Amino acid sequence: MESIVVYKSIHHGNTEKVAKAIATVLEADCLQPEKVDTLDIVRRDLVGFGSGIYYGSFHESILNLVERLPEVEEVKAFLFSTSGFPKVPIIHDFGSKMEESLEKKEFEVIGHFSCRGWETYIPVFKIFGGVHKGRPNEEDLVEAEKFAKQLVED
Repeated sequence: MESIVVYKSIHHGNTEKVAKAIATVLEADCLQPEKVDTLDIVRRDLVGFGSGIYYGSFHESILNLVERLPEVEEVKAFLFSTSGFPKVPIIHDFGSKMEESLEKKEFEVIGHFSCRGWETYIPVFKIFGGVHKGRPNEEDLVEAEKFAKQLVED
């Protein structure tokens, strides 16, 4: 299965750690959106899209990349994210906008992975040194690897 992992990691490298853990299991290329050719994405069997969560949403570079993609046939996708806050359906459903955008392009979204990340993006958190310092930790990365294995086993 030909795979690619596309991610945006800005502040502390949280999402990059998760992206690399997943990409290693999938034996996938692991690139930031600025380095990806849209044709390279649509030629794959499985595509991962990930970022930190900024005010409840994926990073705009990932959202913009998905908007530029052509419609696909038989391409599976998965989402992953890191955030200072837990993913709570309806309240903090980080992936819903991304999933909707991908489905409009005919991707089959087959999974979501989210874990805590060191958060200093919100100014008040910065004053206190952030929340979830040290995350994602080794346990989070093991969970990301398990998630990746399930993607190819299903």
